[in-house]
Amino acid sequence: MSAALDTSITLHTAILQSLPQPVIVCGEDMSIIFTNYAAESFFQASASILARQKLSDFIAFGSPILALIESVATRHAPMIEYRVHIGTSRTHEDRIADVYASPIPELEGYVALIFQERTMADKIDRQLVSRGAARSVTGLAAMLAHEIKNPLSGIRGAAQLLEQAAIGDDRVLARLIRDETDRIVELVDSMEVFGDDRPVDRKPINIHVILERVKLLAANGVARGVTFSEDYDPSLPPVLGDRDQLIQVFLNLIKNASEALERISKPEIKIMTAFRPGIRISVSGVSQRISLPLEIVIEDNGPGVPSDILPFLFDPFVTTKLSGSGLGLALVAKIVGDHGGVIDCESRPGRTRFRILLPVARAEHTHATDPQE
Repeated sequence: MSAALDTSITLHTAILQSLPQPVIVCGEDMSIIFTNYAAESFFQASASILARQKLSDFIAFGSPILALIESVATRHAPMIEYRVHIGTSRTHEDRIADVYASPIPELEGYVALIFQERTMADKIDRQLVSRGAARSVTGLAAMLAHEIKNPLSGIRGAAQLLEQAAIGDDRVLARLIRDETDRIVELVDSMEVFGDDRPVDRKPINIHVILERVKLLAANGVARGVTFSEDYDPSLPPVLGDRDQLIQVFLNLIKNASEALERISKPEIKIMTAFRPGIRISVSGVSQRISLPLEIVIEDNGPGVPSDILPFLFDPFVTTKLSGSGLGLALVAKIVGDHGGVIDCESRPGRTRFRILLPVARAEHTHATDPQE
């Protein structure tokens, strides 16, 4: 092999390895000839392990990917299969991806596959829908605050006077009116938070300081008796945020997780952080697409979220709790959105993961970092 050809092959391999999308090349008998680094991560197996298997042995039986490869090899033309459910014997996870398949003209029977996972795109779409629903709640909250809170105050005052003069069952009923009036006022007050568009004084914050603070609060309060474990990436850059709001976000998530673990014999909550480059979205008020490389995951080993509720989990008034208002996670989604990030949830029995992606603080903000943050 000439030096020029060897250099060309090395360059092509380097380019494929640099792609963020998983790439696999299959031979005539479905044997795996090449995988890039992203494919190793996607399928949770090393290149050497994948090379010892056929794709037909690795991909779940009946997958349309196998038929796609055969069609591409026969027709000698590229094809695309959208929204394919991808499950493997190794990951035991069902993920959704668009699969691009193309023949390799120089190698008869060889087919290159590129996987574009749909998970994040779909979840970002759902996040934007949830934000739209939250904005609807904002208008409703403003109307309720103006039209309902004033007469409620009069009803509560009248009930209080009746309670003082009543006896027996009448006093119980008057107290019931007062308590229910207070509950309605509390609900309206919680909804008014969605309409709070005042600018927030944000500054660069070490997210691990926030997480440790939240863990300390939770371990001595709402999550007492739960085992915590951490897997932090110490090299994470700071996020531009509001300390109190971020504490509220993670404390709410851990509180929800701990409530889901009440009947678990060995309750555990994992807190993980990582740097995940490659996710870029458009956010309101910013002309350019921003990167969301900071990943924070709150994971519990509870029973999971019902599948029929999962797609709407961050919508207002959606809850799995008998006594819940359904506004907690909607508020979490609002705060994360206000910080320019997104939140999603993956759940199955025994593992529920809330993942938050946030942007890093820009260079012009980092000089103001509080060393205590």
